[in-house]
Amino acid sequence: MDKFLIIGSNSFSGSSFINYILNKKVKILGVSRSKQKERLFASYRNNPIYKKKFSFERLNINTKTGLAKLNKIINSFKPNIVVNYAAQGMVEQSWLHPEDWYNTNIIGQTKVYKILNKKFINRIIHVTTPEVYGNKNKKLNENSSFDPSTPYAISRMTLDIHLKKQFEYYNLPVIFTRTANVYGPTQDLYRIVPKSLLFSNLNRNFYLDGGGNSKRSFIFIDDASEATYKICKRGKTGQTYHISTNKLVSIKNLVEKVYLKSGLNKKFIKYKKDRVGKDQIYNLSSEKLRKELNWSPKVSLEKGLNITEDWIKNNIKSLKSKKNFYKHKK
Repeated sequence: MDKFLIIGSNSFSGSSFINYILNKKVKILGVSRSKQKERLFASYRNNPIYKKKFSFERLNINTKTGLAKLNKIINSFKPNIVVNYAAQGMVEQSWLHPEDWYNTNIIGQTKVYKILNKKFINRIIHVTTPEVYGNKNKKLNENSSFDPSTPYAISRMTLDIHLKKQFEYYNLPVIFTRTANVYGPTQDLYRIVPKSLLFSNLNRNFYLDGGGNSKRSFIFIDDASEATYKICKRGKTGQTYHISTNKLVSIKNLVEKVYLKSGLNKKFIKYKKDRVGKDQIYNLSSEKLRKELNWSPKVSLEKGLNITEDWIKNNIKSLKSKKNFYKHKK
């Protein structure tokens, strides 16, 4: 039986991964700095077996007491696999308080990885980001050079380089993943897919940064979770794996697709000033993952949007009163 420690278990990707592995032979310990999210935004809590296999601890990696608690519960739980989703996210806001991003994503995380260097931990999946590559038009493989455009991306790149050296010199059993834009039911409402679906169902205007011309690959969360699980089981330490579809879509076309699907026209889509340092394209190659671990995405964008819209419609009364903007926490 695998024992998983999920750091950042309250994140959309973290909670969705927990839900994905619940039906396998596992025990799971989740840690996050906030209390557990409600069922509406934590898919695993809707699984009737989750209390038998999952336990939760609240702690903050930016405090001495939080790190001490993390060390204590790791020594007690003794996980053999760690998946680290924790990070201070959001690009635009990282310009306002860059010190918070550096404090969490570099200093706090460096302290976490000192704690994680335990003999009983066989693999540590470090969930990082394609933002480290910056704005490049060419197809990106796992060896592409870094050129970050924002404080957020700089913070993630810095830790990635540090951990790579920890692997090379001290055999830290780390594996890196960089995933395209994930989406699906229970995602935070300030993200592009659930927000556009919610607003279109409420007949509300949607404001796009710039012309909405930046291009991304959107991957359904269950496909991303399946890839992460395969990497946990069979990925090679020290290696990086891209998790992505082969299809790019502009943000403008995505939102237009959502609004037209809801029976509304494009007049509901408005434009505002673009974000500083926004990268126009991430074109990730996931051939390495497909060939080595026999993975491929199963859910098309059209099907994934339909599944996510069903979640929106089934919970519209609750969701319309929830916040749909990002609020920064130190």
